[in-house]
Amino acid sequence: MTGAATSMTPKVYGWCPGALRPMMSGDGLVVRIRAPLGRLSVEQAQAVAELSERYGNGILDVSARANLQLRGVTVDQHPALITALQDLGLVDNDAAIEARRNVLVAPFWSAGDETHILTQRLNSGLLQATDLTLPGKFGFAVDTGPAPVLRDTAADIRIERNGNGFVLVADGAETSQSVTLDSAADEALILARWFLAQGGAPNGHGRMRPLIARRGPPPAHGAPLAAPAPQQHLIQTATGRLIGLEFGQITATDFATLASYGPLRLTPWRMLLVETTDNIVPLPSLILDATDPRLQVSACTGAPGCLQALSSTRALARDLAPYVPPGSKLHVSGCTKGCAHPGASPLTLTATAPDTYHLIQGGTAADQPAQKNLSADQLRTSPDILTKGC
Repeated sequence: MTGAATSMTPKVYGWCPGALRPMMSGDGLVVRIRAPLGRLSVEQAQAVAELSERYGNGILDVSARANLQLRGVTVDQHPALITALQDLGLVDNDAAIEARRNVLVAPFWSAGDETHILTQRLNSGLLQATDLTLPGKFGFAVDTGPAPVLRDTAADIRIERNGNGFVLVADGAETSQSVTLDSAADEALILARWFLAQGGAPNGHGRMRPLIARRGPPPAHGAPLAAPAPQQHLIQTATGRLIGLEFGQITATDFATLASYGPLRLTPWRMLLVETTDNIVPLPSLILDATDPRLQVSACTGAPGCLQALSSTRALARDLAPYVPPGSKLHVSGCTKGCAHPGASPLTLTATAPDTYHLIQGGTAADQPAQKNLSADQLRTSPDILTKGC
C-alpha cells in the first residue's frame, strides 16, 4: 500500500537519541544507553534504576534496537546523569563515537563465542573509523547464532551465519558476501564506505535498503541467505529467561528487582533476557505468560509523552489486544512515523487527532487507510472493525 494516510506530517529528526545527544520529548529528555553487547551486569542495572529515579521519572524503555532509554530527564540534571553513566562504563566520552557505535547484537551469545568476538571487533573498528560519518539512524547487526533472529529488526549492515561460515548482508538485498571470522568486521566497514560512496546518504540522511532497491548490492554479494529463526517467545533459553514488557516499558523499581535475579540483556522484541533459571515473581511491568494478548500489540509512547503524537496510544492498544486474531499483530501509532513498528503490520491504527485514528490493513502507519477517522469509542465498542474486509 502507498500514499499518505493523513495530511498531518510529523517532524522527522533523521537521528535517534543517544546519551550524549538526547532528544526532548513530552515528558523531558530521552537519554538512550547503548550498553556494550546489550548487557548490563547486576550492579549496572540496579545503578541505572536508581539513576532513573534520581534524574528521570522512574520509567525505562527498551527500544526496537535493544537500547535502554531513561525518560523524563531534565536539562539541568543531564550532565550529572551522564557522568554517573560514564562511571558505570555505559556511555562513551564522545558523541561522534556514540553515534557510530550503533551495533545490535543477538542476545543469545556466550562469552568468547563467535558473536561475542565479532561484536567486539566491529565495535573496535567503528571506534577507530574517525573518517566514517554515517547517518544518525544507520546501524549494524551481529546475528551469528544457528539461524538469524534479527532479520525483522532495522539494521543496515548485518553479519549473519550461513551454514558453517559467515556472510555480510546489505539490508534489502537477497544475496550476501561470504566473509570469515577474521574479515567480517573489516568488510562491514568497507560496505559502510561503499554505501556513502554510492550516494546512499545525500545531505547526511539515508538508509541501506532504499539504496539497494535503486542499484542492487555490490558485485561480491552473490552468496545465499540463511532462513531466519521463528519469532521469539517467552521461554527459558540456554542463556536465560525471556521476559516480556508491556510496550517495552518498565518501572525503575521493577527493573532493579528483576536485576536481582541476574544480569539483564536487552532485546529488540520488547523483552528482557534475564540470566537466570529461577522462577521470576510476577511484577506489574512484566509479562510472564506467553498467551498474554498484549504480546500481539505494539504502541509508541503517544501523547502527551511524545511531542509528535496526535493522540494517546497505549490505553487503546491495551483495550484492543484481546480482540487481535491469533497470529496477527496490531500497531497503534501516534503519528505517521510509526516508530514502534516502522514496517508493515497486519493491522495499524494511526492517530489523526485526539482519540481519532485511521485503520491501515497490511501496511505501515503512513500508508493508505482502509477506514478513516475512527474514534477510540467506536473501536472499543466494536473491535471487529479491525478485521472487517481483511
